[in-house]
Amino acid sequence: MSLRHALLGLLSERPASGYDLLKLFETSLVTAWPATQSQIYTELTKLADTGLIMVAAEGPRGRKEYALTDEGLAELRHWLTETKPQRNTRSDILLRVFFLGVLTPEQARGYLTELIELSDQGYQSLRRLEKSVDWDDDNLSVYGRIALEYGLRFNAMRREWAEWAAGQIT
Repeated sequence: MSLRHALLGLLSERPASGYDLLKLFETSLVTAWPATQSQIYTELTKLADTGLIMVAAEGPRGRKEYALTDEGLAELRHWLTETKPQRNTRSDILLRVFFLGVLTPEQARGYLTELIELSDQGYQSLRRLEKSVDWDDDNLSVYGRIALEYGLRFNAMRREWAEWAAGQIT
């Protein structure tokens, strides 16, 4: 996935300003694809330059509202249907687990305890996010909740695994 496709996907629902898109990232895509303000604005400029989006309206202080073009919708659909997702095979967390044997058992369990806490924090953060969003029946809400559920289940699974792994260290 790329930031490009995330922005195209958000704009497929409705036109939005860069600020609006940043807020949508913070409330809907945070678990799947985090992005900073500068990354978003840079990519919006590129998308507009290539004709995948257009400036639909301009407001005070240079505020621009972007809308998806037909070419942008075609690119989004192509990405969704004709490209395979990249399988992310790198995990800093699991790489460290492979080498916990160079630590004392207490240090290794400490690492896993931190992972348990990280998982709890992630889970609680997503629960707060879930409660803060005004869920609707539009596509972003329906599929956003599905993605959020993935994040909740992933954090719960990682916590359970880390607890089990800590118990394996003697």
